[in-house]
Amino acid sequence: MDLLFARLQMGLSLAFHIIFAVVGMAMPVMMVSAEVAWIHTGRAEYVDLAKRWARGTAILFAVGAVSGTVLSFELGLLWPTFMAFAGPIIGMPFSLEGFAFFLEAIFLGLYLYGWQKLRPWAHVFAGIMVSIGGAFSGAFVVTANAWMNTPTGFRFIGGRLFVDPFAAMFNPAAAAQVIHMLLAAYAAVGVGVAGIHARLLVRHPLDAFHRRAFAIALMIGMPAALLQPLSGDWAGHVVARTQTAKLAALEGQFATERYAPLRIGGIPDVAARTTRYAVEVPGGLSFLAYDDPAALITGLNDIPRDSWPPVAAVHLAFQVMVAIGFWLALLALWAAVLWRRGRLFHSSLFLKAIALSAVLGFVAVEAGWMVTELGRQPWIIQGVMRTSDAVTPMPGLRFPFIVFTFIYIGLGAVVIALIRRTVRETVPRGAIR
Repeated sequence: MDLLFARLQMGLSLAFHIIFAVVGMAMPVMMVSAEVAWIHTGRAEYVDLAKRWARGTAILFAVGAVSGTVLSFELGLLWPTFMAFAGPIIGMPFSLEGFAFFLEAIFLGLYLYGWQKLRPWAHVFAGIMVSIGGAFSGAFVVTANAWMNTPTGFRFIGGRLFVDPFAAMFNPAAAAQVIHMLLAAYAAVGVGVAGIHARLLVRHPLDAFHRRAFAIALMIGMPAALLQPLSGDWAGHVVARTQTAKLAALEGQFATERYAPLRIGGIPDVAARTTRYAVEVPGGLSFLAYDDPAALITGLNDIPRDSWPPVAAVHLAFQVMVAIGFWLALLALWAAVLWRRGRLFHSSLFLKAIALSAVLGFVAVEAGWMVTELGRQPWIIQGVMRTSDAVTPMPGLRFPFIVFTFIYIGLGAVVIALIRRTVRETVPRGAIR
């Protein structure tokens, strides 16, 4: 039972923190883009946007810093055996993440308080450094998570642990996971911000401020959304090579077979060892995994039962992530067509579709992390250490879980109230000029 509550607390903390992490990666790119547009055009809407987005970035950065600190403590307190073993191996990316975080924090301070004290392009440089710091901070953490999926860079000689930190950090899954996470961040935040302004444009279609904001948000989010399925395919190839059980769980694949089908939808029935109600594309999984429709896919039936991940949860989370990813890519194509025709702000249907999709990118991010973490179970380090062997022996873990749940609910309510207040300040400014 304590293992369950330790996992629940870690999952809750990750689910809460990742929202602020992706905002920290993407929002600075938007505020810098707005400032650059202001320098080039002199339009007041752009500088107003840059300042508002900077304030929003600061709010979310502060909460993200707190939740990230909590996560670092939880790693040591809830998973001491894991940290004792993995600390020397993944210490380098975590240390580099700390440097990136401080870089981001220092330049965010310069950006927030340097409007009147720095030259325009020096101020832009500060914003660019915030963007770089946020991206590298997320990337270094993801490399550590990728190592848990594909552990490399260590060996035992005579009972002693020898570590190659570079081999550990640049493990087989690192590049694919980093690219996938960065694109997810830019897509989620870009579409999310565009959705807010799309809703306001439906009410005030000629408002200059919301048009500028909508265009910049789409400029950040739509290319990332269009590239995301390609990065997902890359990540899928890595999973196929390195995590057989995860691949089988992703697709609800119980039988070992050639021409394994790609399943769209469906509900895995673990007791019957079949996936019901799915639309199947013959050979689709074999082709996507190995570029060969006749490739052999190892099913869960040929994997020891105690090494299965929670199949239903992993499969459903994967389906949600993929469905949202393709929907956002479709929105990106739609936006490109409208922009080329000069009708980006004139399609009420498109504006409503973006508004309704505002939260979907964040849902996909959460689903993606469920796939990554649950799909690796029962291993905390794939093939090396089981989660049950890594948990603290301290009893009574349900109590900190309950306490942290209420803390996160309170923090979430405060953040939502602050962001709503910021959005409500964006009153119509008049017709487009």
